[in-house]
Amino acid sequence: MKGKKLISLALSLTMVLSLAACGSGETQPSSEPSGSAALYTAGTYSAEAQGMESTVKVTVTVSESAITDVTIDVSGETAGYGADIGDAMKEAVMEAQSAEVDGVSGATITSDAVKAAVQKCLDQAMGKEDTASEGYEPGTYTATVAGHNGDMTVEVTFDETSITDVKVTDHKETYGLGYGLSTSPVEALPAAIVESQSLAVDSVASATVTSAAIKQAVADCATQAGGDAEALKSAPVDRPAPADETYDVDVVVVGAGAAGLAAANTALEAGANVLILEKVGVTGGSTTRSGGKILGAGTPWQEAQDFEDTPEMMYEYLMSFDRDGIMDEDLVWAFCENSAENIQWLVDRGVKIQDVEPIHSSLTPWRVHNVEGGGGQTSGHGGQFCVPLTNAYEEAGGKIIYNCRANELLTDESGAVVGVKGEKSDGSIVTVNAPAVILATGGYAHNEEMMAKYSDFLPTNVYSGVPMTNVGDGIEMATAVGAKNFDAPGLQLVYVSYDCYCGINEESGLIVSEDGNRVVNEWSYQSHVAQALADADSTCGYYITASKDGQCVEPYPTLAGGIQIESVPHASTIEELAGLIGVDAAALQATVERYNELCAKGSDDDFGKPAEYMIPVEGDTYYAFRMTPGSSVTFGGLQIDTGAHVLDTNDQPIPGLYAAGEVAFTGLFDAEYPCCGMAIGSAIYYGRVAAANAVAGQ
Repeated sequence: MKGKKLISLALSLTMVLSLAACGSGETQPSSEPSGSAALYTAGTYSAEAQGMESTVKVTVTVSESAITDVTIDVSGETAGYGADIGDAMKEAVMEAQSAEVDGVSGATITSDAVKAAVQKCLDQAMGKEDTASEGYEPGTYTATVAGHNGDMTVEVTFDETSITDVKVTDHKETYGLGYGLSTSPVEALPAAIVESQSLAVDSVASATVTSAAIKQAVADCATQAGGDAEALKSAPVDRPAPADETYDVDVVVVGAGAAGLAAANTALEAGANVLILEKVGVTGGSTTRSGGKILGAGTPWQEAQDFEDTPEMMYEYLMSFDRDGIMDEDLVWAFCENSAENIQWLVDRGVKIQDVEPIHSSLTPWRVHNVEGGGGQTSGHGGQFCVPLTNAYEEAGGKIIYNCRANELLTDESGAVVGVKGEKSDGSIVTVNAPAVILATGGYAHNEEMMAKYSDFLPTNVYSGVPMTNVGDGIEMATAVGAKNFDAPGLQLVYVSYDCYCGINEESGLIVSEDGNRVVNEWSYQSHVAQALADADSTCGYYITASKDGQCVEPYPTLAGGIQIESVPHASTIEELAGLIGVDAAALQATVERYNELCAKGSDDDFGKPAEYMIPVEGDTYYAFRMTPGSSVTFGGLQIDTGAHVLDTNDQPIPGLYAAGEVAFTGLFDAEYPCCGMAIGSAIYYGRVAAANAVAGQ
């Protein structure tokens, strides 16, 4: 694999914001104390704390004067991140003889949970009471902390002995993730804290940063009120004992993202008894984190903005991306033919569509539809799809079992799928007997083994905007019962600079591979640029530009700001710049000279970029913005037919098994993502198809 492993910028930012999620108590000495006074009561003590995805369990053994052993169970945390820190944290605690140690970079929340649990053990060994403060100064207190997307303000009211109310009064969290649902942190955690009188309540899985921020703010308010915030963090929480459960339903849907929610609502409206198994604590999956866009042709919103479009036109556009001959004409056409009705179905269930936009000026007619509040290359608007669909489902009596990871499909003697098994976060087993199972478990962007096929250009730990839980569960379950799993030649990619974010807008200057070569018409859709770099096996790209007298020679605001960043590689010559970024100087010099020659000619004979976007790289200072690859939507996976039946290795439907969304994108994509809104639109459409056929027994 070329290049070094990249640390996910988004993950790092998330971890930084949650740094204070779990405070530790009194600092312990770094060596055994002098004198005869005993520090601890010798023995072995155990404690737990909420990590990123699970409960972290710690056991500490002490003599009267030192920590002699530590065992740390982080097996429930995310593989490659929190699940790998046990040995490092043990070594740090043993060396420091304290819970006050540095966490492991990239796994801050899990590290904080380990430290909190170690401190609880030490508190027990020192005879400290593991209860909340017996008294507060009555009143209402306010704290402002860092949430996931910005400052969050929390208001907490106390009487003399307890917390009587918790309110999140201001925040910028993501709709459908941090707030907006009955199970999201802003709605669920305040009541849980008041009921338990503890900050040891479970965080909402997949919304842990928001959860941690709320807990931090309540702890701050407790301190203001004269209470013991550290004891509040350790106060016991009554949890029901784990108990296995069995359900008998008509249709079970695995996953509650766009595809799963569309399927569940469709089946419920048709009169079926429906159950959803959702892996984390909120619905929405990748869709909630997305820009909230959906593709459609021949819609009222297009007409309102004077765009003429037809399903046939959309079909021709999408099929133009079938470079390897692997796209299924029937699957693509069925989606295109029903795309306008698909959007109307959403509107009828409370989704608000705002307008259409081009995504890129080269893409006409405009057919990318934004939900209310969306637009441009922004994220976090997809909750506008998922919240209304979740509310519609639950208000109609639909049941969701949260924090339950499905891990096995049940089959009868004939090989038909007749149910599914899953495991809840408390270890209990859920068995669902159903004649129809719909898989809507999302993709595999965080499964390093599945992603390894892209290792020539895509390093491990690459940035991805999808949940950490997208590891291909549905694909693995289905292949275990004979389903075909297709390894697609590509996935949705973008190469973007995290200095100035060129790469996701319409900056169209010179972009080169890590070998210093030009590989694409830069004035084309972001995924096309990215795929060209990927085809060159380039683990990064470089946007090369120049300034003259302190002004960028290109008219793009992102670059105007970017050249002011001192850390961005810059030099007075292209040769010197090449040395700074590790690119062959002769190759880069030749590329720039050829590009400037084409600019002067007014014709891009090499890649066909429009002349008005050919701006020469000439000036007194030259810059190189490193463009890092990121992935989100994965292609391939299970093969379905137009009825959303999962096919076996002989291309025959597996009775009782259906799939929709990212788990089953084989045939809908080739190597390149054609347009924003295609993934969500097709997921919703085939989720509905799957449910209709499941209910009908077809």
